[in-house]
Amino acid sequence: MKKLLFIFNPLAGKGAIRGHLIGILDTLTKAGWLVTAYPTQSKADATRIAAELGSQYDRVVCSGGDGTLSETIAGLRGLDCPPPLGYLPAGTTNDFSKNMHLPKTLEEAAHVAATGPVRKCDIGLFNQTSFIYVAAFGAFTDVPYSTPQEFKSIFGHLAYLLEGVTRLPSLKSYSLNISYDEGTLDGDFIYGMASNTISVGGFRGLTPEVKLDDGLFEVLLIRRPKTLAQLHNIVSALLQQKPTAGGEVIALRTTRLQVTAQEPLLWTLDGEFGGDPLVAQIENHHQAIELVWGE
Repeated sequence: MKKLLFIFNPLAGKGAIRGHLIGILDTLTKAGWLVTAYPTQSKADATRIAAELGSQYDRVVCSGGDGTLSETIAGLRGLDCPPPLGYLPAGTTNDFSKNMHLPKTLEEAAHVAATGPVRKCDIGLFNQTSFIYVAAFGAFTDVPYSTPQEFKSIFGHLAYLLEGVTRLPSLKSYSLNISYDEGTLDGDFIYGMASNTISVGGFRGLTPEVKLDDGLFEVLLIRRPKTLAQLHNIVSALLQQKPTAGGEVIALRTTRLQVTAQEPLLWTLDGEFGGDPLVAQIENHHQAIELVWGE
């Protein structure tokens, strides 16, 4: 019998998984897996247990929010031959699961994790720290990891960005040099993200034509507006979810991104604190992980 390691965060989504554990374990077992279940005990525990035990199993399934998924991938990334990874989204936003075409209930998602097709997926490296779907800096990126869990369930990541743009006088800009595959950019920016997802903070369509295995990030950058007209352009582009190829809202695709700041620049990785380096080296690790997808 093949073995499956089930890693779950019992606190994610206000503990939503607790009432579904028996159903999940029964579903995984009925699909022919011998299941070992492990509830995470602290931050980064999913990384530790995936790294220590992952190579002993034929498949790993994790459940929690995007942070739990990111932690599990970080642990598997160091293995010589990581097993395929299934995901049961049980957090508040669950951005990355929208890429995977997963069903809504945890029991149905467990069936997909146990039996679904396996596909390769890119992951990001931020100064050699892995992330699965977004690295971001600037306007209100401190909110997702500094606010209580119940507050996260009300507002998405880009909701803060829109709120921030409408309060221009209070926004901080950063003087940056940004290099990517096809050139460089200089100037003052209030926000930026390198992503590999169709959804950030519940907002869809900001980065069209996303392919999770093409080796490319979708990058969104917002310059500091200097006039009311520029501010209007930014708000319109974000509300219409149509970034432009130039101007105040810049959209581009690249395999790598280097962001050099003149002062410590605070980043979030998959919605969690990512550090405040002067230089951020962001690289796409092409098809580095195998995920179990829905149909």
